[in-house]
Amino acid sequence: MTSKSKIKHIPVEMHILSENDQLAAENRTWFASQGIFVVNLISSPGSGKTSLLVETLKALKGKLKCAVIEGDQQTDLDARRIAETGIPVRQINTGQACHLDAAMIKRAVNELAVAGLDLLFIENVGNLICPAEFDLGEHVKVVLMSVTEGEEKPLKYPLIFHLAGAAVITKTDLIPHLRFDIKVAESNIRQVNAKAPILHTSAYTQAGMQDWLGWLDSERHRLSKSS
Repeated sequence: MTSKSKIKHIPVEMHILSENDQLAAENRTWFASQGIFVVNLISSPGSGKTSLLVETLKALKGKLKCAVIEGDQQTDLDARRIAETGIPVRQINTGQACHLDAAMIKRAVNELAVAGLDLLFIENVGNLICPAEFDLGEHVKVVLMSVTEGEEKPLKYPLIFHLAGAAVITKTDLIPHLRFDIKVAESNIRQVNAKAPILHTSAYTQAGMQDWLGWLDSERHRLSKSS
């Protein structure tokens, strides 16, 4: 690739991101006007996003009105798991795209029953790179990493860990069976994000779920006070 062709690609990428950011700002303004707290869950495939989300929805059922936008390149398998909880869910299949964008979220919201909604979860496509660059209009990004992935994930993919409002280490029930040093993982997170709370969870044993639910509740109330 010549230097000339590289230069041509830069304005195109900037235009795409600028257009997305404008739509994301519109989404965020609308969510705020409706009192809807929006959480964007981002991780690599197999980290346990859907399992954590299912247990979260079960715990919040009857307490808060929730809905889910489910992003995958193909299939609606995860959306089916969400639907089994009785919570409204809208599937987005991105095809070859490795992330959701603000326009997709806007369309999905128009197809969801959002009247009186308290909390909207967006489960992004399994990827730690592309989703970090695309604002969806969410109020907070949450990055997940499982104990099966290795302690170095935050150093390999620093942008999403830097942008995250919270980092969740999942599948902690498996630690006794793995060579995973949770202190090293936390130290690596702290190298790229000094402030975000680091939460330990297991959807299987329910360990750490109350801490996770407490964080969601405090963030939701913090947003409502600042609105």
